[in-house]
Amino acid sequence: MSKALIIGAGGVAGVVINKCCQNSEVFTEIVIASRTKSKCDAFKEKLQPNTKTVISTAQVDADNVPELVALIKDVKPDIVINVALPYQDLHIMDACLECKVDYLDTANYEPEDTAKFEYSWQWAYRERFEKAGITAVLGCGFDPGVTGVFSAYAMKHEFDEINYIDILDCNGGDHGYPFATNFNPEINIREVSAKGSYIQDGKWVETEPMEIKRVYNFKGVGEKDMYLLHHEELESLALNIKGIKRIRFFMTFGQSYLTHLKCLENVGMTSIKPIMFEGKEIVPLQFLKAGLPDPAALGPRTKGKTNIGCIFQGKKDGKDKNYYLYNICDHQECYKEVGSQAISYTTGVPAMIGAMMVLTGKWKKPGVFNVEEFDPDPFMDALNKWGLPWEEDHDPVLVD
Repeated sequence: MSKALIIGAGGVAGVVINKCCQNSEVFTEIVIASRTKSKCDAFKEKLQPNTKTVISTAQVDADNVPELVALIKDVKPDIVINVALPYQDLHIMDACLECKVDYLDTANYEPEDTAKFEYSWQWAYRERFEKAGITAVLGCGFDPGVTGVFSAYAMKHEFDEINYIDILDCNGGDHGYPFATNFNPEINIREVSAKGSYIQDGKWVETEPMEIKRVYNFKGVGEKDMYLLHHEELESLALNIKGIKRIRFFMTFGQSYLTHLKCLENVGMTSIKPIMFEGKEIVPLQFLKAGLPDPAALGPRTKGKTNIGCIFQGKKDGKDKNYYLYNICDHQECYKEVGSQAISYTTGVPAMIGAMMVLTGKWKKPGVFNVEEFDPDPFMDALNKWGLPWEEDHDPVLVD
């Protein structure tokens, strides 16, 4: 008998809610809370007739810690699943700490006024969570998330030491719009327009945005241009995986997306510095977001597949070894099942699985942890069961 409080009602939250309802043996009750209660009510209305999971809804401002605390005390959940915005991570962690309730999120904290995301702010909670006897699981989406589980699995079963990891995130989906983002436009554009970076010999190496490009032939998708980006799991994997010399993260982008983005950047529309407009202060990127298609609405029109995974190079029994773990996901299949495109699906399914790991005691220990610090095996089994089956290649084409 477990109760989860799900904070957020966007595209990823929709997948988490659907998957919890499919898994009613573990999630006997869920409470969906968001600033806009009508969105939560819509999920309840649609799903309640077809699930044994008891669904209720609530209104909450995730920036308001006392409001969050009051809600958690009222709901008395066994875990809080945070699928709100990354800006709100610390507020929700504060509330969980005060109420002594387990916590899980899918993306690490970033301050709203700085395009900078790193784990330092959340890692600072380690001792307090440990003392409170509660678990916090950070970054339990796909990347970060499954990429960390893949790394732990490779370390446990395939290698004595891993020296190189290349994380490849390919979205071969086409939504038909000249320009749209597959997840929150504000977060997406901040991530993509920031400087790139990778870890080499324990140090960050910074690159200009989109400076490093490679072409890779992805199974199920085909040949795509991919670009080196900064990504949060590099930081935790460099710390937690033995023998690391270099970790890089690549994401695919089509030329149309990059051309539009460059144009928007050139005219100042991707800026997060407030400007005055008709006597009112606005943030250009937030204004741009308001005019772009809602990622949650891309599901019915997106066709194609994603392929996300990790290529590992390391040693086993003194010999060099290469190994590739990845998942292929079909946008239209995801839409048929839960009404979302594959980007939300690949983030939401691991969030449900991570929460299940905590609730069933498999990933339960006091403190603040990244996913690769837990036993990967039950999570890997659950990926196959809940819609994200993984594939492996023992002789992959490497990225130069």
